[in-house]
Amino acid sequence: MTDTTTVTWLTQEAHDRLSAELQQLSTTGRTEIAQKIDAARQEGDLKENGGYHAAREEQAKQEARIRQLQQILRTAVVGEAPPDDGVVEPGMVVTASVAGERMTFLVGSREVAEGTGLDVYSDKSPLGAAIVGRSRGEKTSYTAPNGHEIAVEIHEAKPFQP
Repeated sequence: MTDTTTVTWLTQEAHDRLSAELQQLSTTGRTEIAQKIDAARQEGDLKENGGYHAAREEQAKQEARIRQLQQILRTAVVGEAPPDDGVVEPGMVVTASVAGERMTFLVGSREVAEGTGLDVYSDKSPLGAAIVGRSRGEKTSYTAPNGHEIAVEIHEAKPFQP
């Protein structure tokens, strides 16, 4: 059985996109950064070499993204969208009133919703945890980080379609 605390649900499209990004960053991306660092190093004094420091910073960001992608893909469960049964779970687009404001968002991973304009809430977030397993018409609440109780009413839950 999989430990659900570390699982990231991904569509096949999102998995393929992230795998391609990881491949590019791990190969040509690393080569390009190494070349930039080497070229900047050739310019002389590293203490006052802005190009060198910028390239090193870019390298650090790239390596962090590589580690992030590796973690996501290591814990990914690739599959079809959840069943269209109206029950909130990762992979569902939910319309709900949250603190009186109607909003539509994805419960799951931001990597899945990239480019869609949807807000994303993890199923581990206070809002996500409060609504997972609930259905249309159900009301619940969660405690916000500031200690306030936030009322939630679920209006609809549909599978995410990329």
